[in-house]
Amino acid sequence: MLPTKKPTRHYHTLEEIRLRKEELASQIQQDNTKFSTLWNQTFVKREGSTKGEYISGLIANSITAIDAFLLVRKLIKNYGGIFGMTSKKSKKRH
Repeated sequence: MLPTKKPTRHYHTLEEIRLRKEELASQIQQDNTKFSTLWNQTFVKREGSTKGEYISGLIANSITAIDAFLLVRKLIKNYGGIFGMTSKKSKKRH
């Protein structure tokens, strides 16, 4: 999400600037805590994975990799001119 542009505030005294600085510092601290929590939850180590779960994960990742490879191959074959690559058929014709 992109930050929204808020209207600028006009400060008339140093005290107003100090108060705003403290507000921003507390908001930054809250955001930092929130991001730290989310970051740590992202990399939670799974406990008790069995050999069967390991193998099924390996197979699923392999199928995904093969599918991605075949998709890229098909896209380059059909739209190779867009990527700056020519197909074998066009090389034979020239």
